[in-house]
Amino acid sequence: MPPFTPLIINGQSVSSSTGSQYEVRNPFSGEVVSLAASASSADCKAAITSAHNAFKTWEQTSLSTRRDVLLRAADLVQTDRYKNLIIQAIKEETAASDEMCMFNWVTSAGFLKASASLTRDLGGERFSSDRVPGGWVLTEKKALGVIFTQSPWNAPVALTLRAVVVPILCGNTVVFRASELSPRSCAVICELFQEAGLPDGVFNFLSISAQDTPERTKEIIAHPLVRKITFTGSDRVGRIIAMEAAKHLKPCVLELGGKAPAVVLNDAPVKEAAKHILAGAMLHSGQICMSTERVIAQSGVAEELFAEICSLANKLKSEQKLGALFSQDHAESVLGLVREAQKEGAQVLVGDVTRSGAVVNPHVLLVEKPNRKMRFWERESFGPVVLVTMVETVDEAVDLANASDYSLTSSLWTSDLYLAQQVASRINAGYTNINGSTIHSEPTLGLIGLGGSSGYGRFGVDDFTYSKSIVIHPPGQKSILFG
Repeated sequence: MPPFTPLIINGQSVSSSTGSQYEVRNPFSGEVVSLAASASSADCKAAITSAHNAFKTWEQTSLSTRRDVLLRAADLVQTDRYKNLIIQAIKEETAASDEMCMFNWVTSAGFLKASASLTRDLGGERFSSDRVPGGWVLTEKKALGVIFTQSPWNAPVALTLRAVVVPILCGNTVVFRASELSPRSCAVICELFQEAGLPDGVFNFLSISAQDTPERTKEIIAHPLVRKITFTGSDRVGRIIAMEAAKHLKPCVLELGGKAPAVVLNDAPVKEAAKHILAGAMLHSGQICMSTERVIAQSGVAEELFAEICSLANKLKSEQKLGALFSQDHAESVLGLVREAQKEGAQVLVGDVTRSGAVVNPHVLLVEKPNRKMRFWERESFGPVVLVTMVETVDEAVDLANASDYSLTSSLWTSDLYLAQQVASRINAGYTNINGSTIHSEPTLGLIGLGGSSGYGRFGVDDFTYSKSIVIHPPGQKSILFG
C-alpha cells in the first residue's frame, strides 16, 4: 500500500470526517505513490477553529520563543531523517530531478534561520506626540490572526516553508492547504514543526482532492475567522482566489506566474551568460515561476549567444534526461504553444515538437519580431522551452523585456556594472539579477510581483502584521467641550 497522508488539525493526525481520500500518481511512471485524506467542509471548519483558538495564546508568546521554534526546526531539517523524508517524498510525488529534490532540502535550514532573524523587524516605536503636549505615541506590530495559506507542487518543501514560516513568526496561526499533487511532501514540514515544539493548532494541515478544492477554498476564504489569504501558483487560479477574497474584503498575498526575460548586451560574457540562461530555462523542466523564458540579445552578441545556447540545449538533450512535466495534458499544452509560434513565424532551433508521455525535451525558438499577440511570448509556458530574439539597441531590449504582463524576475548580462545598474532600474521586475540567473531571490525579501499576472504582496513581516498605535495622554488636559 502507498503511504497515507492524513490531515493534521489541532496537532492530531486524522482522516477526513467523511472518509474521503484520493490517489497521488507519479507524473513520469503513472504509479500511485501516495494516498491522502481529502478534507471535508467540516474538517476545514475544524482547522479554522483550531487555528483561532491557538492564536489567542500564540500571539502572546515572546519573540524569542517563536524564533527558537524556527531555529530548532532548522537544526532538525538538517538531519538524515528529514533529508530522506523530503527527498523521497518529492521524488515520488513530483518526479523531480535529483538536483531539484536536493534544492528543496538544502535551502530549508538557511531559510528557517534567515526568517528567524526577522524578529528584529517586529519591534515597535516610541515618540513624542505631535498633537498632545507631553503625550507619547507607541506603535506595535500585531499579528493578524488566522491566515489561509496555499502552496504549489513544484517546490513543495521550499514553498510550504515560505507559506507558513513568516506568518507563524509574526504570531499568526495558519490553515495550510497543500497542493493535491504533493500532499506527503508538504506534510513533512508540518511534522517538522511539531517536533520542533510548535504548539498544537498553530499549523493546521489540509489536503483536498482536485475536484473538491474549488468549493473548499471558497468556504475557507469566506469564513469570518480567516483574516488573510496567500496563494502561490498560476495567475489563472490567483485571479479566482483574488475575486473570492474581494467579496469579503480580505487581503491577499499572491505570488503567481513569470515570463522572465534575460537581456544580453553587446559586452556580455557570452559563454557564461549562455550557461546560466539555459540552466534558468531548463531546471525542473522549466516548471519554476522564475524560469528564463525570453532571451533578448543585442545584435553584437546574438549570433554567438544563440549558437552557444543551442549547443548546450542539444548537449542537455543527449546527455541528461529532463524530468517529467506535472501531467501529460500539460506537456501537450506546452507543445501547443510551440506549434502556434511556428505558425506565426518562429523557427525551432532545437527540439522536435514531440513528447514521451509527460516528458518534453529542450526546445529553443527564434522569433524575429515578437509581439504580445503571440501566446508563446505572452503566456507563461511552464515547460522546457525558451524563446530567443535579437535587437539593436538597449532601449529596444528594455522595451521588449517590459512587453509582458508578468513582472517577477529578470536577468541582465553586461561587463559594464555602471550601465547595468542604469538598465536594471528600467526593467519592470521585482528582481533583476545582474550577471546571474533569473532563478534567484533573497530569503529575507522573498519574491516580489509588481502586479499583473505575477501577483502582489510579499511573504514578509509587514504583510502579516498590522501597526497598532497607542497614544498616552498626560493627566490634567483640558477637554474641547468642557475645559
